[in-house]
Amino acid sequence: MRVLTFAIAFALCGAACGSRQSVASDARSGAVPALPAPQQRLFPTVKVAPVTGWAPNAAPTPAQGLRVTRFAEGLAHPRWLYVLPNGDVLVAETNGPPGKGGVKGLKGWIMALLMKKAGAGEASADRISLLRDADGDGIAELKRPFLAGLHSPFGMALVGDTLYVANADALVAVGYRRGQIRIDERPRLVVELPGKGDELNHHWTKSLLASRDGRRLYVGAGSNSNVGENGMAVESGRAAVLEIDPAARTTRVFASGLRNPVGLAWAPGTNALWAVVNERDELGNDLVPDYLTEVRAGAFYGWPYSYYGQHLDPRVKSQQPDLVARAIAPDYALGSHVAPLGLAFSSGGAWSGGKGGAVIGLHGSWNRKPQAGYKVVFVPFVAGRPAGPMQDVLTDFIDREGNARGRPVGIAVQADGGILVADDAGNTVWKLAGDPPP
Repeated sequence: MRVLTFAIAFALCGAACGSRQSVASDARSGAVPALPAPQQRLFPTVKVAPVTGWAPNAAPTPAQGLRVTRFAEGLAHPRWLYVLPNGDVLVAETNGPPGKGGVKGLKGWIMALLMKKAGAGEASADRISLLRDADGDGIAELKRPFLAGLHSPFGMALVGDTLYVANADALVAVGYRRGQIRIDERPRLVVELPGKGDELNHHWTKSLLASRDGRRLYVGAGSNSNVGENGMAVESGRAAVLEIDPAARTTRVFASGLRNPVGLAWAPGTNALWAVVNERDELGNDLVPDYLTEVRAGAFYGWPYSYYGQHLDPRVKSQQPDLVARAIAPDYALGSHVAPLGLAFSSGGAWSGGKGGAVIGLHGSWNRKPQAGYKVVFVPFVAGRPAGPMQDVLTDFIDREGNARGRPVGIAVQADGGILVADDAGNTVWKLAGDPPP
């Protein structure tokens, strides 16, 4: 009876979430966020933003000093971006593999319905497409399939003449020639990734970043649950950033305790690896903050036992005190349930006050009232560290009625300083560039 009641309440909440509430600007952000006490409820908060898409002439709103163009449209759930050395842009048109969610039973079925409502229910196109803007006007004239034969592809990295792609369950590779507009080569296996053959593959996205010398590859592998409720046996190699030696075809855990590390990037002028991380759910509207942090080799960041350092999660019964004792607090809170996915560093411009920093795509909440995220933000950096409040860069992905016209995901920065934003719900890639001089 409790399960049935839960299901009905869950579904009704999803159906009734079109009430007129504004998107929240989470004040609990920055280097030292205020953390409220955990709140556990019988029924989780659900407020899905139904996807409506963009009207023909509509666009998100850029920050002052920036303009936005439709770099490419008519795509199939574009999630991740990669800029090749010649300026061509690769976009992963992808979605999760079928039947591999991390929530079991009736709750999982209802979650699938809600995710479909949020624009994440389509079958994966399982391809990478190429976009080329030859005349530099901010609109790609060429849009064509580039690489197929993939399985929920996500991260991409070019090292020399080898293009690596992180599928949902494996790292694969193909050869690449500069300027090539199509690859017909069958992808070859480099190493398997968490999710291969698993009954569950909850956080399926696998982001990818090459070391500066190209000798190592780093993969973000999210957890197979919210907070370990599926047992820790299914979490092997997960909730971690993995380091791969592609020549030796070996994998090791670089850093752990990161519930779902998605965007990975090197901070300019340093050897510091940074990530944006989606934290756990169902502890309240304002807990736990998603975050931006430097990822240090061998470090542990708490999941599932503790959050934001050494704050114990009351739901995890089998604690590991020795492990929690060395849990590191993240560097910068982005707000709770904002779902940071894309991450790229930008040198900034007039729009950023002349500061460089991190550009982050906040995909948006599905379990918070009022909604949060649904925008692209900028965190200024000074001397290689976050310094100052978060700034809005691209907003109005959600309308006044709480419907999602789009949802930002991957972020990439072009050689001309332009910022590309993959919008999976709007099936568009947007380009942000500085206003031309008067």
